[in-house]
Amino acid sequence: MHDHHTHEAAGWVWTDLAGLLPFAAAIALYIAAAILSSRQHRKWPIYRTVLWVLGVLCAAAAVTGPLAERAHTDFTAHMLGHLLLGMLGPLLLVLSAPMTLFFRSVPVSLGRKTSRLLKSRPVRFLSDPITASVLNIGGLWLLYTTTLYSAMHDSLLVHIVVHFHVFAAGYLFTISMIYIDPASHRTSFLYRAVVLTMALAGHGILSKFIYANPPAGVASQQAESGGMLMYYGGDAIDVIIIIILCYQWYKAAKPRTSSFELKTSKGAVQ
Repeated sequence: MHDHHTHEAAGWVWTDLAGLLPFAAAIALYIAAAILSSRQHRKWPIYRTVLWVLGVLCAAAAVTGPLAERAHTDFTAHMLGHLLLGMLGPLLLVLSAPMTLFFRSVPVSLGRKTSRLLKSRPVRFLSDPITASVLNIGGLWLLYTTTLYSAMHDSLLVHIVVHFHVFAAGYLFTISMIYIDPASHRTSFLYRAVVLTMALAGHGILSKFIYANPPAGVASQQAESGGMLMYYGGDAIDVIIIIILCYQWYKAAKPRTSSFELKTSKGAVQ
């Protein structure tokens, strides 16, 4: 029996190590691109590299390791993984400006092809705030109000697809609200603010629904703690997005002093 548990534990270790490889590769590629970009252009900000590493680690913690393993039986742990994978991780990755680094690191020809792809109609449709919000918040409603939540624990394929969707939809939602990297098209601040408000309301209502109506197979106590974590934890991350959006809005609306006015004001002072 002892040997059986030893082999089983060793198997989980190897599985976790294999699961960490894509995340380690993502960190290594970003750091390599940052070094290359710093040699060819201005020095790439270190804080963006730190944000990228933290974002990748958040996503990794949600899908592999102790937290991911506990999430199979503990709904609160699952919800913490949701916050890391679908909200905090994507936000940190967006703030690290990966596409800007990509354009600075690749040949001009590849950069132009990528730019045309980002401006294509499908990408513009997916990155629209309404589309991104439906995919993000709507996907969560589908997950927690249907049998999909229990199905993801019974099927490895469904489990992978759900986690990929949570991350991709969270990242898409974030880049549709705040523009750090080059955007395929820019919507107005008012439009994004209105859609963001509705999306936050949908997320908050869902967390309260989970609190009162546990998903299939989830105990009431766990649903209550998980719903509260989703509500307050989600609000904390959303506040950061709101602050960034308002700051960008303020900078865009701030009057710019022309060079002529600046010279005139200096002459008046003299």
